[in-house]
Amino acid sequence: MRGARVAALVVRASDGEVLFARNPDEALIPASNMKLLTALAALDAMGPTHRFQTRVLANEVPDASGAVQTLFVEGGGDPAFNNEDWWRLVARLKRSGLRQIRGDIVFDASALDGQRWHPSWGRTSARAYHAPVAGLTANYGSFEVVVKPGRAPGDPVGVEIDPPVEYLRISNRARTGPPGSRNSLVVDRRAGGEGELVTIDGAVPASAPTKVYRRSVLDPVAYAGSVFRWQLRRQGITGGVQLRTGTVPRDAVELLSFEGRTLAEITRLFVKYSNNSVAESLVKHLGRSETGQAGTWHDGIPALKRNLQSKGLWGDSARIVDGSGLSYENRLTPRMIIAALRHGEASFRYGAEFVAALAIAQRDGTLARRAAGAKDAVRAKTGLLTRVTGLSGFAETAEGEVLVFSVLVNGYRRGDQAAMDAVDGFAEALVGPGRSRNEE
Repeated sequence: MRGARVAALVVRASDGEVLFARNPDEALIPASNMKLLTALAALDAMGPTHRFQTRVLANEVPDASGAVQTLFVEGGGDPAFNNEDWWRLVARLKRSGLRQIRGDIVFDASALDGQRWHPSWGRTSARAYHAPVAGLTANYGSFEVVVKPGRAPGDPVGVEIDPPVEYLRISNRARTGPPGSRNSLVVDRRAGGEGELVTIDGAVPASAPTKVYRRSVLDPVAYAGSVFRWQLRRQGITGGVQLRTGTVPRDAVELLSFEGRTLAEITRLFVKYSNNSVAESLVKHLGRSETGQAGTWHDGIPALKRNLQSKGLWGDSARIVDGSGLSYENRLTPRMIIAALRHGEASFRYGAEFVAALAIAQRDGTLARRAAGAKDAVRAKTGLLTRVTGLSGFAETAEGEVLVFSVLVNGYRRGDQAAMDAVDGFAEALVGPGRSRNEE
C-alpha cells in the first residue's frame, strides 16, 4: 500500500461506535462498492418483490391454425432475462396456441433509452463486464465462447458459442500449438452483416484445457431477438420473416405478460457477482419510476441521489455518475458507505435481501476465493478497477460481535492482486486470529 491513498472506517454494528478510522471522510474512487448504494436505492424505491414484465402481443388473435401476421415483444427493462426465461416465455406462448408468425417479429425496447454505454467509461472492450444496457436483453448482453485445442499441433481449435444463435457467427483462425507453448488466443467480436462476427485468433497449446471466454454484444436488442427466435424454433413455432425494432401499436392484442425474477433475486445476482449492466439498468429504472418516460442515466442518477439524501445517506464530498462503479469519476467516503450498509441492514422492508446479496468469504460471488482467514465470517462487496480496490461489508469477530467496515484504496504501486490481498488482510484482522467456522 506504500504510496496509495487509503481511507477506512470500522464501527460496531450494535451501537455505531467507531473502532478504527483512517481518513474516513476522504472521498475516493469506490469501484464496485458503488453497487451497494444502487442496490439500496433500488430495493427502497421498487421493493424486493417487484418483478419486471415482458409482454408479447400480436396484430390479432391467433387464427384456427395458430398463426398471426406480426408478433410484438415489448421489453419491460428486465436486466436479468436469460435463456431459461426466454424458453419459459415461448413455452407459454405455445400453450396459448401460437404456432406460426407469417410476418415479422418486432422488438420494443423503449422502456429504457438507446444509450448503451455510459460516456464516462471511455472506450469499452468486448469483455462481458462492459455489456450494454437496454430495455430488452438476453443473458446480461453477453455470451460464452468455448475454446478447446485440436488433436495435434497445427489443427484448428474447436470453438462453440453459447447460446448458438444465428446473430453470432464464428470466424476461427486460431490454431493448436505444440504442448507447453504460449497461449496467444484473442477472442473478440465486431459488427458484421446482419449480426456480429466472433473472431478467434492466435494459438492454444495442445496441452491446454477447455476454456470459456465471456464476451459482450454490441446490439443487445438484436441479440435478444435472435435468442427469442432460437427458442421459438426449438419449440416448433415457425416463421418470423424479419427481426426488427419498433414500438407496439395501441391496437395490438396481448397474448401474454411474463413476469421475471423478483428484484430481491436480481439484487442478489448483481451484487454477489458484481454485474455492471444490471446495476446501470436499475439506475435507469429509478429515473423511469419518477418521470414515466424511458429510463435514462440523465434522470436515474439524480433519482439515486435524491433517494440517498432522503435517508440522510448523502455526503457533501460524494459524487455519483453511474450505478456500477465502472466510472473513475465516482467518489464516495467510507463513512457514507458504512451509513448505507447500516441503513440497509436495519430496514424491515428489505434488510434481509440487502445483506443476503453480499458475497461470503470463501463461499460465493466475488469473494469465493478470497479472504481465506475470514471464511464465513465476512459478507462484503468487492471493488476493482486499475489501481483502485475496495471492500465494504460486515465482519463477525471470534467473540460473535458484528462489525461494519469499509476500506477504499486508490493509486497503489504494486499489482491488483497484491492490493486485493492487503484489503483481504484488513478484513481478516477484523475477524481476529484463529477464527474457526463450522463447515457445511
